[in-house]
Amino acid sequence: MKKALPGPFTFILNASSQVPRIFQSKKKTIGIRVPENPIPRLIVQELGNPIISTSVFSLSDDVEYLTDPELLYEEFMERVDLVIDGGIGDLQVSTVVDCTGDEMVVVRQGKGDFEPFL
Repeated sequence: MKKALPGPFTFILNASSQVPRIFQSKKKTIGIRVPENPIPRLIVQELGNPIISTSVFSLSDDVEYLTDPELLYEEFMERVDLVIDGGIGDLQVSTVVDCTGDEMVVVRQGKGDFEPFL
């Protein structure tokens, strides 16, 4: 993971008792993502804590997945406190790697090629 992060990967790990309850799911796993984008990394650095986030999907039928800050603001201005304009984001999803078993398994191929790390 150290070689692949920051990068276009999400790693699924077993959640231990040290993981705050808010991060745990019924499956007792947690997804860890450290993006290459400096904005969320700087926010985490300043807060001294991880961020809980999700992808932003449109509420309308016109657009499925939003990465344009202006469109995000237009659609969610009544529901969010802040939209940071860091430019239009990448539409490619991250590669998801399950690390909960004996071997790491790519469960969703996305932007990152994990083969060199296996």
